[in-house]
Amino acid sequence: MDHLSLIELNKLIQDALKKNLEPSYWIVAEIGELRVNQKGHCYLELLQNEDSKVVAKVKATIWSYKYRNLSTWFQGITGQPLTEGLKILANIKISFHELYGYSLNIQDIDASYTIGEKEKLRQEVINKLINEGVFEMNREHSLPLVPQNIAIISSPTAAGYGDFLQHLEENSYGYNIKSRLYEAVMQGSEAPESIIKALHRINKADSYDLIVLIRGGGSQLDLECFDDYDLCSHLAQFPMPVITGIGHERDDTIADMVAHTKLKTPTAVAEFIIHGMASYDALINEEATKIGRIARFILQNSGTKLQSISSTIRMNAQSVILNENHGLQSIMQHIKHKTSQQIERQYNIIDKFEAKHMLLNPENALRRGFSFSTVAGKSILNNAAEAGQKLTTYSLNQRIESKITSVKKNGKI
Repeated sequence: MDHLSLIELNKLIQDALKKNLEPSYWIVAEIGELRVNQKGHCYLELLQNEDSKVVAKVKATIWSYKYRNLSTWFQGITGQPLTEGLKILANIKISFHELYGYSLNIQDIDASYTIGEKEKLRQEVINKLINEGVFEMNREHSLPLVPQNIAIISSPTAAGYGDFLQHLEENSYGYNIKSRLYEAVMQGSEAPESIIKALHRINKADSYDLIVLIRGGGSQLDLECFDDYDLCSHLAQFPMPVITGIGHERDDTIADMVAHTKLKTPTAVAEFIIHGMASYDALINEEATKIGRIARFILQNSGTKLQSISSTIRMNAQSVILNENHGLQSIMQHIKHKTSQQIERQYNIIDKFEAKHMLLNPENALRRGFSFSTVAGKSILNNAAEAGQKLTTYSLNQRIESKITSVKKNGKI
């Protein structure tokens, strides 16, 4: 039986590929792995996924000279470097080495495809949020005119966070605004979950007027986390206004789109809050000035009316007083006359009582020749006299002592 050695088989395959394949092909694949060795050669693993499953896998290379030029150009066009997870359209040559086996050598990459693919994914997220009816939910909240308590989601080491705090705290109006930082990762694959956790903590606190999501600039790749569907869905449906100041000058992220208010930088967010408070302050001062003018006008008119009313009251009071004085004089004369009559009548009554009193006075009775007797110092009229008792009889000039020898009942006179 004829047989081949392994190297003979590999050379046969190598010859067959050279004869039957084109010099190069454009293929679409996802970068599964990427590493650059000390010599500058780039080694990749390209994948194809269907329904979240890997259905094809192949090794690929970009030699050092090509990689230096290609990676710099790609990043300049797309705003991000070649990295794992990125979907690319690459021009490749197929090689089969008798020792290292089958691999692809990347000759070129179409940056516009990667940009279009990223935009396609962005649009899918946007359409999904719109179809779910949540894309504009956060903008339905009323933005507080005077926010007193602000929740900040940022990295504590971010330059943008420091700029925001400094601008907020050193405002020229002297406004005192309370804020609290909720730390989160602000770039990379861990950022969406980290920011969502911060949102949950803020929601539990339930004591803030609005949320500020800030960071300080970064590459396009650094900002891709703000296009994440789960993060943007949470931001859109959060029960209080969200203001973003992610710090980029390019197209808005989806997080910017679903937020209540989007601003370019953290400093712009602080300025927006301060300006809103100053506008409200100016409105209050303007209304206070209007109220002051109206009050002065009312007081001036009221003063004129009061003077007129005061004059009228004074004249009416003088007339009433004159009439009342006349009436009082008449009443006083009447009272005086009636009082004199009453006093005279009482004097007559007193004289009559005095006359009766004089008639009843025992001394006057004695003067008319009468006398009266007592037994034991008591009138006989109310006490029964008994034989043997001492009887004292009084006349006008004499007191007669005698002894009762007998007592007889006498009929009424």
